[in-house]
Amino acid sequence: MKKTLTFLLLLVFLATSILAATGCQSTATTPEPVEDNHADDTEPATEPIRVALLMSGPISDQGWNAMAYQGLLAVQEDHGAEIAFSESVSQSDMEEVFRGYAQSGFDVVFGHGFEFQDAAFRVAEEYHETIFILTSNTNFQDPNLGSVTDNGFEKGFLAGVVAGVASESGTVGFIGGMEIPPIRAGMDGFEAGAKYVNPDTNVLTTFIGNFEDAGAAKELALAMIDSGADVVMAQADSASLGTIEAVVEQNIKGIGINADQSSLAPDNMLTSSLAGYNVAMSLVVGSIIDGTWVPSGQVMGVAEGVNGLAPYHQALSAEQIARIEEVREDIASGRLNVRDL
Repeated sequence: MKKTLTFLLLLVFLATSILAATGCQSTATTPEPVEDNHADDTEPATEPIRVALLMSGPISDQGWNAMAYQGLLAVQEDHGAEIAFSESVSQSDMEEVFRGYAQSGFDVVFGHGFEFQDAAFRVAEEYHETIFILTSNTNFQDPNLGSVTDNGFEKGFLAGVVAGVASESGTVGFIGGMEIPPIRAGMDGFEAGAKYVNPDTNVLTTFIGNFEDAGAAKELALAMIDSGADVVMAQADSASLGTIEAVVEQNIKGIGINADQSSLAPDNMLTSSLAGYNVAMSLVVGSIIDGTWVPSGQVMGVAEGVNGLAPYHQALSAEQIARIEEVREDIASGRLNVRDL
C-alpha cells in the first residue's frame, strides 16, 4: 500500500510540473501565416464609368453626329468607360431614350444638340444618380444636369475668315439648319469673320428650317451661287450634305463644318471649321470621375483646343494661309476677342 501511494504522489507531481512549464496553453492551433498576394497592388479596381450618347442624326453623317460619336470613343479610350449610343433619336422619343439609359444605371448620358434640352431637364429631375450633359448648350440645373458647348461664334468666325480670304467674287454664303442659338451664333460669327478680313464682303445667309432636308439645302446653295457666291458652307447636320453637292456641281469652293469633311469634296473643300467634341466630352467625363464636376454651362473654344480648322486644301495660297493662321493664333492667345468686334 505504501508503494502504491508513493507512485500516485509521483504522478501528481509530474502532471503539476508539466502544467507549470506550459503555462496552461490553449489547445487551439495557431494558423500558419497566409501570403498576401495583393500587398503591392494599388487600390482595388473599380467598375468602369458608364457613358451613353443620344444623337439626332446618324453617326455616318460625316459631320455633327459623327463628331459626337468620335467624342464617345475618346471617352472610352481616355477613361476606360463602358459606352452606348442611340442615333437618329426623334424629338418625340428623346425623353424615353434618356429615361431608358438612366434606368439601366448609366452614370453619364449626353444629349448631343440643343434640341435635347427639354427632355433632358425633365428626366434629370427623376434620376439624380445619373448626370445628364447637353452639348451645344449653356444651360444647367442642380444637382445633376450640365452642358458643354464649343464656341459657336468662334467656329463661325474662323470659317468666315477663310471665306473672306478665299473669295474672288466678294460674295460668300452661309446656310443654317434650324434657327436656334448655336446655329445663329455660327452664322453671326461667319459674317463677322468674313468682314474682319475684308470689310467689303457680301455675306448671304439663310435657314433651312430643319437638319435633315439635304434637297432644300442644295436648292438654297444653288440660289446663293446664282447670286454670285463663290464660297458657301452650311451648318445643318446631315442636311449640309446637300450644300456640298451644290458646291461640287457648280465647281465653287466649300467649307466643311464640325469635322473634317474634305473627303466629301476633295477638289472643292478649302478646309472645315471644327468643333472638337472628342476633346470637350472627354474633359467633362474626366472631371466627373475626379469629383471636380459641378452643374454648369462650359464654353470651350480655340484656346481649349476645341475649335479650330482642319488641314487646308488646294486653292489657298501660302499668303492666304498665313493670314488665316494669324487670325487663328490671335484668337487662341487672347489677343483677339472676336466678341468685341
